[in-house]
Order: sequence, then structure tokens, then C-alpha cells
Amino acid sequence: MESTPAGLHGIDYTIIFMYLAGVLVIGTYFGRYVKSPGDFFVAGRALPFWAIGMSIVVSDIGATDFIAVAGGSYRYGLAQANFDWLGSMPALLIAAFLFIPFYWRAGVYTIPEWLGRRYNAAVQMILAVAWGIILLLNLAIMLYATAVLLDGVLGWEKGVSIWLTAAVVGIYTIMGGLAAVVMTDVLQLVIMFVGGGALVARALYEVGGLAALKEKVLALGPDYAYHMTLYLPHETPTPFPWTGILLGLGIVLSTAYFSGNQAVAQRALGARSEWDAKAGVLLAGFLKLFIPVLVVLPGLAAILIVPGLTEPDKAVPSLIRLLLPPGLRGLMFAAFLAALMSSVDSNLNSASTLWTQDILGRLTRWGGMPLGERASLMLGRVLTAALLILAATVAPIIENYENIYTAIQTFFSYIQGPTLAILLLGVLWSRTTQWGALVGLVLGVGLTVTLNSDAMAGLFPSDDPFLFISWWSFAFVLVVTVAVSLLTPPDPPERLRGLVFGQVLTDDEVQAALRARVNRP
Repeated sequence: MESTPAGLHGIDYTIIFMYLAGVLVIGTYFGRYVKSPGDFFVAGRALPFWAIGMSIVVSDIGATDFIAVAGGSYRYGLAQANFDWLGSMPALLIAAFLFIPFYWRAGVYTIPEWLGRRYNAAVQMILAVAWGIILLLNLAIMLYATAVLLDGVLGWEKGVSIWLTAAVVGIYTIMGGLAAVVMTDVLQLVIMFVGGGALVARALYEVGGLAALKEKVLALGPDYAYHMTLYLPHETPTPFPWTGILLGLGIVLSTAYFSGNQAVAQRALGARSEWDAKAGVLLAGFLKLFIPVLVVLPGLAAILIVPGLTEPDKAVPSLIRLLLPPGLRGLMFAAFLAALMSSVDSNLNSASTLWTQDILGRLTRWGGMPLGERASLMLGRVLTAALLILAATVAPIIENYENIYTAIQTFFSYIQGPTLAILLLGVLWSRTTQWGALVGLVLGVGLTVTLNSDAMAGLFPSDDPFLFISWWSFAFVLVVTVAVSLLTPPDPPERLRGLVFGQVLTDDEVQAALRARVNRP
């Protein structure tokens, strides 16, 4: 059989077609069960723990791992692995045992909705708009990352790839909602682990094994002196100094991401029980331990196999094209396409939920015209389509960023620190007031915008200082929120019932309600 100019054979196209058809069939199948907003946004609260855990992982490791993390390890080295080791399991433990139970017990659709109950409508609206915009930008990044993959392997024009991906994902996400997204994610995780493992094995064989990989990379000269080092010096020119990794990533970014990110928490909000919600998050933490092996090692091996790439994010697509035989190449391509598409559908569904429930839904209530269930479901589907079209339109501008991963983390740094500060204080300290949270949030976001501006260039040791910005904005909002809370009247106890950790443990009425909620004697 003759090879195509892009390097794929007929069997590869057959595998890719079967994958796309399978995703569409599974995704659209669940559309028949969507009868209400609860079905669309939180899957009728019927998701089992294994589906939640697999979906959290696969929604998180799309563009940010198989393409961008591999590109980051090609450019910066092993330090990129910290985002899945130090940046996952500890944060997922905190999310599972501290934050997720509060969200699930409240029966909310979104994290801003929970914060609206704990504080006030202004906090809810500000965070919903901020996260709605960030998820939209993240969706655009995922679409662009898919285009990078299709360009690297098939040679397709990026604009065509963006709109093709948008069409496929849009069909099943609009029809089936969260249930369709989660169940297609399960299929995609299996494909990714099989395909990713095959590429790792082939790449390591090509370079002579792990020991040879380390020796050969270090032998390339002083520019690669830290490529095989997990923790880099504070004065490193890369975005990953150990101080930023420990403070910005380990304490702030990772915890904020897994505890305050709607795209992650929404899966747990759709759990059929509190146990399933917590167990699903813990399963995700276990599975995340394997991700650096699948995504960082190929990026390091690509330094030797395809040296001199001007676009590091093309490292993995180049390995697929050069190393894999027909058939396996199609499976691998489907695996990475699955990784990217899973992130697209997750961000799309979560962004739609935020804009429908927290922004437009609240605006209609303020206007005296609350949406009915049918109107809310229709609005959710229309917004899903509109957000997808907008993200596909915006996606080409991502090319202006040198590295996709840096673009993602820069966007998140605007809101992660402030979000975590008011979440943490809201759950753990009953004296936190609605005015303390509001002032802290507004000033915190203002600080992150200032620190990300050109006027602050050179303030931090890294040219991409998102780790330091996340840490300092978190610390700043903690101080401001505590200070303003102490200066303002405390919220009445009935307003805090079921929302603060200590009070939940000592309130007999709340405990009785929780036992009934989870159907325990």
C-alpha cells in the first residue's frame, strides 16, 4: 500500500475514522437521556467514581500534556514533570477531602454558585465571568493544539483542523451534555494510555534506553545542563525555578486548579453519591502519577531524534511521523487526537455551564424573568454552540505564544491565586465575611493584571513569571480578606450553615441532613 505524502497509510485512516465514529456514537447516544438542565450540566447526578476519575484525568491531559508538556520538556527538560507529580496528587487529596464534599452536598452546578451561597452574588458573578473567559481562552488553546497535531502529522492547514475539531466535538457535547463528555472521555483515556505507552517504548528504544537518554542529552553541552534535573535553580531563565515550583505550583496553582476549576469539579458535581465524588477525585490522582512517563519522556527523546525544532510543540507529532509503522501510527494519532478532543469538550461543557447558570441565568433572575427548565436547557445548548464558534475564531491568535503551555498557565495565573484564597478561607474560617471576600477578590485580580503587565517586566527571575504571580496574589488576597473581614460585621450563623468545615462537624441538624442526603442510616 502506498504511503500518503503526510506519512499515513490506508489502515491509519481507517483507525482514525473508527475512533471518530466511535466517539460520535457514544457521545450522541447519551443525548436521549437529556431532558433537563440537571441532565445536561451535571449528568443527572448519576456518574460512578471510575468514570469521574478517568474523565478528570483525560480532560486535564489534552493539549497541556501530550503536545504542550512534551514541547515544554523538549525546551526546558524534566522540570516540566512537576506539573503532574508535585502538581497533582497532593492537590487532588486536598480537593477530595476538603472541597469536593462541600460542593456535592450543596447540590450546586458550579463553584461560583457555591461561592455565591457562602458570600454574595457579586463574588459569584465576578468569578463566573472571570472563569467563563478563561475557559473560553483555554478552549481556544485546545483547538489550536489540535491544529498543531494535525499540521505536524497530516500537513493540514490549521484553520481547517480547528473547525473540523469544533464540528466533531460540538455534535456530541451539544446533544449529550456532561454525560456524553464523561463517557467519551473514558474511551479516550484507554486509547491514550495504550497509544502513549507505545510511543514511549518506541522512542526509548530509538535512543538506547533511559540511561542512554540522560547521558546523551547532558552531552549536548551547557545549554542542556539542567534538562535532566527535576528542580531547577532559583535564577534559571526558564519558567520553572524550584521556588516557583514549590510556592506557586505546589501550594497555589495545583490546589486552585483541582479545587476551584469548574472543568475539574463539574465531574464530581455529577457524582451519584458523595463517596463516588471523593473516590473519583482520588482515582484521578493515582492515574495522574503515570502521565509524566507518557508525555515528558517523548519530549526528552525528541531532543535527540529530531534536534533543532524551531517549534517545540511539534516534537511529539514529529515522533509519530518518524518512528511509528502503519497501523500503530494511526492508533497513536487517534490517541493524541483523543487527548486534545477530551480537553476541548471538557472546557466547552464547563464554560457553557458557567455562562448559562451563573451569568445569564442570574441576570434573568435579576430582571425578574427566571428561566424555566426547558428554556435553561435550550440556552445551555445554544451557548455551547456559540462558545465553540467564538473559541474557534479566536484560536489562531495562540500562535503568537512561543509555547502553548506557557499561554495556558499565564491565563490561569490571573485568577487561580485569588480564587484559592477565598475558597480556603470560606471553608475553614467562619469569620470570613462576604465583604472581605469581595474586596480581596477584586484587589487580587487587579494585582495579577498589574504583575502580568509589561511595566513589571524584570520583577521576577523568570520571563514567564506565572508561578510567582500565582503565589503572591494568593498571599495578598489572604491578607486583604482577613483584614477586611475583621473590620466588617460577621455573617449570621444561619447564613453559614453547612458551608464552613468546623460548623458542619458540630451542627447536629446539618449532620442529620447530610446523612439523609447520602442515604445513610
